[in-house]
Amino acid sequence: MARPVQYNNKVKMVEIPDGYSGEGFYATSFDKAIGLARKNSIWPLPFATSCCGIEFMATMAATYDMARFGAERMAFTPRQCDLLMVMGTISKKMGPIVRQVYLQMAEPRWVMAVGACACSGGIFDTYSVLQGIDQVIPVDVYVPGCPPRPEGIIDGFMKIQELVGQESLRRRNSDKYKELMESYGIK
Repeated sequence: MARPVQYNNKVKMVEIPDGYSGEGFYATSFDKAIGLARKNSIWPLPFATSCCGIEFMATMAATYDMARFGAERMAFTPRQCDLLMVMGTISKKMGPIVRQVYLQMAEPRWVMAVGACACSGGIFDTYSVLQGIDQVIPVDVYVPGCPPRPEGIIDGFMKIQELVGQESLRRRNSDKYKELMESYGIK
């Protein structure tokens, strides 16, 4: 006697992009198909310098498990990553290094500033601390907190996923994007 198939209703399936479906086929735009693939396979590069890095470790551990969002592979090589996660206090001497890591990443690339120090310098309003990493590289998502809870980091990651999924393939070639890069001295 055959046992009936039981489906796991707790697993959330990936949303299908807008398109046309018929008997045996599904058609959508290339932008939407690429966006769906990109947003569910982001490779983060953690750049952690202080207490936010510890919270990030908790986010990647079994309790919160950021891998379930498509960020399974942590890579510490910029050329293989597409999301730079800057966490913690960044001194002015470290600013050029953050910028160099950013420039070594292949396009398309995104940046997430995690914690009050990376976002705005935090409690360190001193001559030696960079008052936000957006002074050296463009930032896509800011995650506030000192340090932010793992839920906040996951929320920021989900915002990055939304941005990645909706981004046009032509955005990186637009005049507006080129102006943004030139404002940071990036060509």
